[in-house]
Amino acid sequence: MRDFLKGIRMFGRGLGILARSPRLLLIGALPALLTTVLLIGGIVALAFWIDDLSLLITPFADDWSPGWQTTIRVAVGVAVFGAVLAIAMIGFTAITLAVGGPFYEHIAEKVEDDLGGVPGAVDLSGWRLLVMGLKDGLVLVLRSLMFTIPLLIAGFIPVVGQTVVPVLLALVTAWFLALELIAVPFYRRGMGLKQRRLVLRRHRALALGLGLPVSLLCLIPFAALIVMPVGFVGGVLVARDVLADDMA
Repeated sequence: MRDFLKGIRMFGRGLGILARSPRLLLIGALPALLTTVLLIGGIVALAFWIDDLSLLITPFADDWSPGWQTTIRVAVGVAVFGAVLAIAMIGFTAITLAVGGPFYEHIAEKVEDDLGGVPGAVDLSGWRLLVMGLKDGLVLVLRSLMFTIPLLIAGFIPVVGQTVVPVLLALVTAWFLALELIAVPFYRRGMGLKQRRLVLRRHRALALGLGLPVSLLCLIPFAALIVMPVGFVGGVLVARDVLADDMA
């Protein structure tokens, strides 16, 4: 619990850092603007079509009594909405950080310079950041399916699907978002996705403490314009913390 709260505090510290540097906040918000519009559009479309999707997925319930028919279709609707939302959030973060690679690399450099710098930092071009970000983002989205698909199926279970499953989906989303948010600081140290996963596994609660507020706050329309750069700076702080801890 202590590490989880520490992750939340680092998100808060990220907010404090950007509040003192509005220019960095603006730089971080620019890449999120386009992807936020796409995310909100996707969520609205999903919400609009969720009833039809539930009917499409549950033809076996057509002859059931109205009570059971409604129960299973509500359960399916909640499960589908939650699973798609989790995958969309992970993909949204990956695309935002990849497209805005040079912007976020600049933010990471400024923040880390104020904290003592990164000896021997790798010089990353915008093109390289884009390619690495998209590649790692795709890998993480595909990996997330290993969790979201079983949870989607579990979501068909009445009660459990509307209580336990959403919590687990939130935690899964938080974990993968944390892996995304610390990417650039690791890239600057010549470390890729494999190293990020290995390091964060030893600090899982800390990662969840960072990723959970980001994933939940991004559900608020256009909040991602602020939340993404704040979460990114929080990711820089988490990366420095876990790497320093592993070297100690």
